[in-house]
Amino acid sequence: MDQCIRFGVSLPEDLLNRFDADIERRGYDNRSEAIRDLIRDNLVKSEWENVTGETAAAVVLVYDHHKRGLTSQLTEKQHGYHEYIISTMHAHLDHDNCIEVILLRGEANMVRKIAESLASQKHVKLGKFIPATLGKKI
Repeated sequence: MDQCIRFGVSLPEDLLNRFDADIERRGYDNRSEAIRDLIRDNLVKSEWENVTGETAAAVVLVYDHHKRGLTSQLTEKQHGYHEYIISTMHAHLDHDNCIEVILLRGEANMVRKIAESLASQKHVKLGKFIPATLGKKI
């Protein structure tokens, strides 16, 4: 692990109290871990603003599998991008609705294009693109 450097942060008391309540609710052991995660998350967001080259992301889809042809269309699209899809998970939420998580890896513009293509499919109730990282720069 890299050498840890201590630094001070000044915050209004109300903001600190709200932050402490939030990190306790999330199960953090201390402020430092929570702040490290916030910084990492911000770095990943910044990385995606100017990203080129290989990276990773996820796309979450929620849809009614009874909608005519939707499941087949989603599967066909995924097969068309098989070299970018590293994993998928499919689960049944109830009798009608499914959730699917698709992990992508490849050139950033293509990863985003694939995620948007899947999320924007007609009858998809939720399509959420979640930028990630290969972890080399954070």
